[in-house]
Amino acid sequence: MKTAIVTDSTAYLPAALMEELDIHMIPLTVALNGIMYDEEIDIRSTDFYDKVRGDGPLPKTSQPPIGKFIELFESLKDTYDAVISIHLSSGISGTYAGAQQAGKMVEGIEVVTFDSEISCYLQGFYVLRAAELAKEGASPDVIMAELDEMKKTMRAYFMVDDLTHLQRGGRLSAAQALIGGLLQVKPILHFQDKVIVPYEKIRTRKKAMRRIVDMLVEDAAEMPLEAAIIHANRPEDAEVWHAALSAQLPDVKFTISHFGPVIGTHLGEASMGLGWVKRRTP
Repeated sequence: MKTAIVTDSTAYLPAALMEELDIHMIPLTVALNGIMYDEEIDIRSTDFYDKVRGDGPLPKTSQPPIGKFIELFESLKDTYDAVISIHLSSGISGTYAGAQQAGKMVEGIEVVTFDSEISCYLQGFYVLRAAELAKEGASPDVIMAELDEMKKTMRAYFMVDDLTHLQRGGRLSAAQALIGGLLQVKPILHFQDKVIVPYEKIRTRKKAMRRIVDMLVEDAAEMPLEAAIIHANRPEDAEVWHAALSAQLPDVKFTISHFGPVIGTHLGEASMGLGWVKRRTP
C-alpha cells in the first residue's frame, strides 16, 4: 500500500528533506500590510521578522482554504492509495479541521488526519516518522498507531520575550499576559489540552532555559531522545545552546529549527523553544 504524507508549513521542515522523503506541504498564510504571503514559500523567517519589527499592528495569520486541501488530495489519487495529513494543534488553528473536512469531500483515496496537538519541528517529528514508515510500505493504521505512541513521550517548552504577542493574537488570556508583565517574568509555556498555557513562571530568561534543560536531562536519563532547539530569528543563540546541550547530553540527537512567520506572529521575535520525543531505536 502506498501512503502519501501531508503536513502544513508550521512544521518548518527543510525543503530538501521534504523532497527526499516525499512529504507534501500545504502553507498557512500571513498578511502584512494587506499583502498575503504563503508561509515558507513567499516569505521566509528572516524577512518576516525584519518587516514586523516595531510597534505596528500584528500580522494576520490564516489557515489554508479547504480548496487547497481538496486540490492536493485529488492530485495524489493517481499515485497513492491513502493520505495521512498531519497538522498543528487544533486548539490554536483550524488547519486540522480543514484537512479533515476536505478528506471527506474527496473520493477515490483514503484520507486520515492526525492532530499533532503541538506545532513547529515537534510536529515535524511526527511527519518525518510517518514518512519513514510510508516508504517502508506501512499501512495507515500502522503509521497512526506509531504516531499515537510517539505522543506519549512528546514534550515541548518555550519562552517568549513579550507576552503581548500571544495575548493580542488570542492565544493567551489577557489576565495571564498582564500578570506576566507586572511580575516581569519569563514564563515557560507549553501545550496542554491542545492550547498554549503557562507551565511555570520564572524570573529570568537564563533561569527559564536552565529549567527546561533540567527537564530534558531527567527524560534523557530514562530513554533515548531526539530533540529540537527552536528559535525566533536568533540563530546564534540557538547555535550556542546546541553546542552546550550536545556536550552535556551526547546521546541526544539535536536539530536546530525555527519559529516561522505564522507561529512567530504569536510568539514574537527572540522566543526560544526546546522539545523532545523518545527516539526510535533499531
